[in-house]
Amino acid sequence: MVMQTLPQPHLADEQFHACSSEAVLQQLLSNAQQGLTQSEVDQRRKIYGLNELAVTPAQPAWIRFLLQFNQVLLYILIIAGAIKAFLGSWTNAAVIWGVTLINAVIGFVQESKAEGAIAALAKAVTTEATVIRDGKKQVVPSQDLVPGDIVWLASGDKVPADLRLLSVRGLQVDESALTGESLPVEKTTSPLSQDTPLAERTNMAFTGSFVTFGQGVGVVVATGNRTEMGQISKSLDRSHNLSTPLTRKFAKFSQTLLYIILSLASFTFFVGLGQGRSWPEMFEAAVALAVSAIPEGLPAVVTITLAIGVNRMARRHAIIRKLPAVETLGSATVICSDKTGTLTENQMTVQAIYAGGLHYCVTGMGYACEGEIGLVERDAIAHDYHHYPNQLLPLTHLHAYPVLQKCLIAGILCNDSRLEWRDHECSVLGDPTEGALIVAARKIGLEQEAMNERCPRLDSIPFESQFQYMATLHQAGTTNVIYMKGSLEAILERCDSMYDEAGKVVPVLPELLRLETERLAEKGLRVLALAEKSVPKHQTTLSPVDLEEGFVFLGLQGMIDPPRPEAIAAVHACRMAGIQVKMITGDHLTTATAIAERIGLEKGGVLTGFTGQQLAAMGDEDLSQAVEQGSVFARVAPTQKLRLVEALQAKGEIVAMTGDGVNDAPALKQADIGIAMGKSGTDVAREAADMLLTDDNFASIEAAVEEGRTVYQNLRKAIAFILPVNGGESMTILISALLARDLPILSLQVLWLNMVNSVAMTVPLAFEPKSERTMTQPPRNPKEPLLSGRLLQRIGAVSVFNWILIFGSFEWAEQTFGDLAIARTMAIQALVAGRIVYLLSVSHLGTAIVQRLRGRRANWGDAKAIGWGIVGAVILQILFSQWSVMNTLFATAPLNLEQWLICGIPVLPMIGLAFWVNRLDPTE
Repeated sequence: MVMQTLPQPHLADEQFHACSSEAVLQQLLSNAQQGLTQSEVDQRRKIYGLNELAVTPAQPAWIRFLLQFNQVLLYILIIAGAIKAFLGSWTNAAVIWGVTLINAVIGFVQESKAEGAIAALAKAVTTEATVIRDGKKQVVPSQDLVPGDIVWLASGDKVPADLRLLSVRGLQVDESALTGESLPVEKTTSPLSQDTPLAERTNMAFTGSFVTFGQGVGVVVATGNRTEMGQISKSLDRSHNLSTPLTRKFAKFSQTLLYIILSLASFTFFVGLGQGRSWPEMFEAAVALAVSAIPEGLPAVVTITLAIGVNRMARRHAIIRKLPAVETLGSATVICSDKTGTLTENQMTVQAIYAGGLHYCVTGMGYACEGEIGLVERDAIAHDYHHYPNQLLPLTHLHAYPVLQKCLIAGILCNDSRLEWRDHECSVLGDPTEGALIVAARKIGLEQEAMNERCPRLDSIPFESQFQYMATLHQAGTTNVIYMKGSLEAILERCDSMYDEAGKVVPVLPELLRLETERLAEKGLRVLALAEKSVPKHQTTLSPVDLEEGFVFLGLQGMIDPPRPEAIAAVHACRMAGIQVKMITGDHLTTATAIAERIGLEKGGVLTGFTGQQLAAMGDEDLSQAVEQGSVFARVAPTQKLRLVEALQAKGEIVAMTGDGVNDAPALKQADIGIAMGKSGTDVAREAADMLLTDDNFASIEAAVEEGRTVYQNLRKAIAFILPVNGGESMTILISALLARDLPILSLQVLWLNMVNSVAMTVPLAFEPKSERTMTQPPRNPKEPLLSGRLLQRIGAVSVFNWILIFGSFEWAEQTFGDLAIARTMAIQALVAGRIVYLLSVSHLGTAIVQRLRGRRANWGDAKAIGWGIVGAVILQILFSQWSVMNTLFATAPLNLEQWLICGIPVLPMIGLAFWVNRLDPTE
């Protein structure tokens, strides 16, 4: 088909809200039933482009590079270099500025990588839209929409483009992001006057708004920057903030350290002058002291470690949307999870049916449509459904069981989902519960497509969690029929009759039906009730009034979603790590309890559960006790999820909450870590979440917690490694200056140690694998200070050792060899030798070496990074002392073999110290 010239979809003179639906479709050359063809879509995309809002260009690289110098501790180095240049020490000034430049380059490169990684992960999370193309309903990425596409909207969807609504069913849209209106807007389809304000255009749905209730169908009238959102905000900020609570702690720590450094440097300078020493000499001492106290490489290591954590989580199906979640996950104490999908397989399977007073067993698992339906003998009803002795029901005798047939037909007609074959596997496009109903009906030869042709749908009322039912209206011969499915309570209150075994209508027996529901639920089955109601042929629409009474109860279908084996293992791992796992679900309490027992959610051998009705009757004090004791919360309304989160947080818990529905958003926002489902979650839930699960699997939450703990552990290792060197250097220079001794280490040499040597050996710590003890320790207190008591003791002990090492090596070498340059070089090389041993002591590689030396099995893990870091540091130190260029720049001297061997002597006492501090403050 050759596409005609299309009008621009968002010209100033186009007022789609003032046009009738038919006129809009005509203008856009589209069809409400057939949609566009694929060739039309391709041609229009060439004209209008992708459905994306333009983003601001990234901040120019040169600006981002200059911002690397905007650190208070670097100001000291820049000023020190300027004074050195003023005094004529151009070599010293060049080296100081060069090291400052290297620091900026490292920060720039690593920050760019971190931002790029987060941006790439954000792009991996795509919004999808349901469209009609070539006469078929399809799910496509929202960015592929073009003007003229027919889009279906349902509760929880994010409106993917500007739409002129063609039909609505109770459709309400949250447009607060666009108009500021706090309440959802009820939508219509009637044309409006041309001068209708944007906020009152009720027949339009705009990009970025969210469907909070109902259903609707609309035609795309504008995409990308031509949408109202694009007109109001021509660009979006695509920057990714790398600030986290931990980095802010570092910033505060740096500010405090700055004042300490300036005070000590000034003190050293003036004390030296008072001793009669020259001010250039004392300025060198003050600069050396200031430089030695600054942990120049630490900010880069923090950024790198967090970025690596984000990438590791992504590989384990957890996408971080907000970087602070990486840290918070490591301190989570409670995980509140829905049952469906995360803890279970999310492949509902009907296993038992009660219809017309008879019990049936359904064989087979999953969506494979393999299995049969058998009649259960009356004396076997109390047995487990897995072991029902049954007489298989021949398909030729289906007419002998009319109520069963009606019950199954209701399940496939009152249904918005369908089966789809992909890669030789059957999957459900839609809700897993509805998929189970379709599969059950196919086991006796009832095909959904054929039934939809025989009984076309006229109207529907979608399922909403607050009402607990769904209803559809169908043509059915001489009359029309309303089919309804939902919870027993919602269906039963609308029924005044039911069918008996022969298919005759008899008065409904509520107590009997409740008993049958309870029997199924006790076996771990989720139970859906179904009913029907005949209405006149002329009725072609459906309203809530039509659902109030007059229904005939058809039966119950009980289904199960088996627990994931990996979820069972993950729950056990969480409990070993001191993390409570609580199930919060909309299922019946007995159903949820049966699943919880199989997963292992007992607390002290007892499984305590509460219903939403019980929670509603509780005051704050009773609720506080319930959330502490309970492991299962069933039939919970979305608003009660928020209450549960708040009650847990009031007890000091760090809460991770999963959710996938529209009404879960408040609870996800309130939780310390909101976790949305990447596959089944609504766009509203995704927007509110801190983390997305790409596989909707609880095991991925446990994996993310493990990675979060590993990130913090590696950051702690970096701090434990870097700060003692700064401490030892500072003490050496301060005491030497106060004692009027020659400085054992000069400012430029300090810069080499802090930037080149430290970074080479510290960055590999960011790649450290998880410890075997990571998930056996209790959660970390998020209020724990950056430098805890034991960590301070470790830093203090190693700092004193480093001071003795530098000072002692220098004094001995100066007296022995009588050369200041050689003495300083040997002091530095002795320090680096000790640092290598200390690095091994805080790393996984060192632990593995010790285990192997003790004859135990060692888990080497991913130790290559530490190994390469040490090799790189050794090569750099050889160049530092043996290369003439480095000798000139850093005032060092070449060492002979004897001197090199002497520099290795401190390795032995450092090994002893490392064992002692590791017992005091374990890093693994």
